[in-house]
Amino acid sequence: MFCNQLIIMQITDRPSINTANSNDLLPRIATVYRKTGETEVNVTVNLDGTGVCKVCTGVPFLDHMLHQISSHGLIDLEIQATGDIEIDDHHTNEDVGITLGLALAKALGDRKGIVRFGHFIAPLDEALVQVALDFSGRPHLTYSLEIPTQRVGTYDTQLVREFFVAIVNNSQLTLHLRQLDGINSHHIIEAGFKAFARALRMAVEIDSRRANTIPSSKGVL
Repeated sequence: MFCNQLIIMQITDRPSINTANSNDLLPRIATVYRKTGETEVNVTVNLDGTGVCKVCTGVPFLDHMLHQISSHGLIDLEIQATGDIEIDDHHTNEDVGITLGLALAKALGDRKGIVRFGHFIAPLDEALVQVALDFSGRPHLTYSLEIPTQRVGTYDTQLVREFFVAIVNNSQLTLHLRQLDGINSHHIIEAGFKAFARALRMAVEIDSRRANTIPSSKGVL
């Protein structure tokens, strides 16, 4: 049983790009630990990784999708989660999304020097999914995946949207996720995660031409 409390620890801050030589920037790494009365989640992300992934959430299909984010986003990802999956997967799924979103925001720091925008269209057999995203500081999700079955294995397909809602709200991300084609539920979902991963990779890259500036005409994100 989990104690009825919420504990959030955020460590390993990314230094501001102003405090490091742009040619020798330290890896952008963050660890976030979050504990509630329903789940306990520990996430470490390295935005400048090579796609090394070590995840165990107790939700096998979610683990499979997290591997897509890591592998195709070239983000090193370590996630350890336990939760009340004897009830259902909802709390663990959502809280992994929340904690991953917090870790992404922490690793990005002040967001100076990043490309900021990312987009990708990913096919998986008959499925085709488009993602466009913006680390705007304004959370918003437009979600139009039409998943034809209620479950993939034991995973409730309604939880896909809940996962992305959690990431968007906690990383301060604008995300458009649109299905262009597809009839197989697994293919549609996986194409969505792969497209998200590639768009994320694009957005968090350092733009050498603006290494010491915020990528916004307002001067703040």
